[in-house]
Amino acid sequence: MGPVLAGFLQLLALIGALALAYIPLGTYMARVYSTDKHWRVERWIYRGIGADPDTEMRWPAYLRGVLAFSAAGVLFLYLLQRLQGVLPGSLGFKAIDPDQAFNTAVSFVTNTNWQSYYGEQAMGHVVQTAGLAVQNFVSAAVGIAVAVALVRGFARSRTGELGNFWSDMVRGVTRILLPGAFLAAVVLVACGAIQNFSGIHEVGQFMGGSQQWNGGAVASQEAIKELGTNGGGYFNANSAHPFENPTPFTNLFEIFLLLVIPFALTRTFGLMVGSVKQGYAILATMASIWVGFTALMMWTEFAHHGPALQLAGGAMEGKEVRFGVGSSSIFAVSTTLTSTGAVDSFHSSFTGLGGGITMLGMMLGEIAPGGTGSGLYGMLIMAVIAVFIAGLMVGRTPEYLGKKIGTREIKLAACYILITPALVLVLTAVAMALPTPAHSMTNSGAHGFSEILYAYTSAANNNGSAFAGLNADTQWFNTTLGLAMVLGRFLPMVFVLALAGSLAEQKPVPETAGTLRTEKPLFTGLLVGAILIITGLTYFPALALGPLAEGLAS
Repeated sequence: MGPVLAGFLQLLALIGALALAYIPLGTYMARVYSTDKHWRVERWIYRGIGADPDTEMRWPAYLRGVLAFSAAGVLFLYLLQRLQGVLPGSLGFKAIDPDQAFNTAVSFVTNTNWQSYYGEQAMGHVVQTAGLAVQNFVSAAVGIAVAVALVRGFARSRTGELGNFWSDMVRGVTRILLPGAFLAAVVLVACGAIQNFSGIHEVGQFMGGSQQWNGGAVASQEAIKELGTNGGGYFNANSAHPFENPTPFTNLFEIFLLLVIPFALTRTFGLMVGSVKQGYAILATMASIWVGFTALMMWTEFAHHGPALQLAGGAMEGKEVRFGVGSSSIFAVSTTLTSTGAVDSFHSSFTGLGGGITMLGMMLGEIAPGGTGSGLYGMLIMAVIAVFIAGLMVGRTPEYLGKKIGTREIKLAACYILITPALVLVLTAVAMALPTPAHSMTNSGAHGFSEILYAYTSAANNNGSAFAGLNADTQWFNTTLGLAMVLGRFLPMVFVLALAGSLAEQKPVPETAGTLRTEKPLFTGLLVGAILIITGLTYFPALALGPLAEGLAS
């Protein structure tokens, strides 16, 4: 079997598995966020944190819950790292430096999971399990909660109430992420991923010296890392490491995990707003972009520019030989079109255009299908923009799901889509203008610029993957990337929740013959076009200086 056919068959198998999980998982999540019943363990949690899960919240109160919970998470994780040297199970590792501790705390709380350190050489068992793994669960649950609040904004009328943040967050952990991660961890352990609390031990000789590895609760962290679209690896090699990703099957299984919740949330959305067809329209938009990007990536990476690449079956530099070009391409597209950031190959070693595709996936806002929750609310914001554009074309007041998109709504949506590009472009420009950040670049020219652009794109979009080749463990990058992660995560949430509150206060607009049918293929095409055009106009000059210049020169 040739590598191209193998990659194509893996893509078909992945699509089939996602299709099988779509209806049951999407329906289950809709029930989770629609019921008023609480599990006993959930009531214990509510009592422990002093929250009343039955109190409805307006958007400012919901936002305060998100920010307060996240701020507490940053503080706890920062202190845990700073005290690592005196904690049991630290494996002899010292306390993390202040700037790196700040960067890592912010990274995991914002669901970014950017890592400027070697996991196996810096973090002990307590920090990995009680700190990083816990944030993998709760940060993902926060994203789903915000998405559900926006969906309620569309579904409800004549009220500003969006539900209860504490209830939504806790249910996301106890009813969705914990059971799913448990099952996924069992599969990974059965397939060879390690799960232990062993210390550092020698595994052989290498270049005349000893090679050492430490164990850890890898399978359980790997499961939620993918299922919660987190991405932070136990080891520096991330999902290219055989302890995290032992076989080609686990590689495909991990891609499935990072895609299944974001795709299934479109059915949850359709059920909660009372129109499954609306969910299918959003799903079709996400799937069109994902399949298109995957096909384009495979084409760029399988292109044979010379006898060496032809003999290797594609551009193999930086790719895990166990998985090959096809599987690595699927993983790269999936991880950058979601907010996962896990990697099974090094994006810096992709072809110039291939590296540009990974960047463009993040620049779209990671909405195809996006992160757990963040992908859905990002796509719904783009749907509001597309409806507004359609309204301008025909001279009619734009409406979406029975709600008018007026001045307030479009201003909030516009602020949402401007925040991340402003962070990426401004911080990239400042880093390139100053002398010190440039010293961290391994390469010069277009590829070196891509290293900087990728880093800030990854941080501001809460992706967390790295282009490789950039030394980000400096005070400048730890601080500025940390700020990009915080602002890129929580400022958009402000506008999402404000938009949700504004929509929930409206009364439904009756459908007429002139109403735009947003469940039809025509709207899906309009939405895809709006996403690509807006992103292209925003980022094209920066992409032209980096990956496009490199790709055209090769």
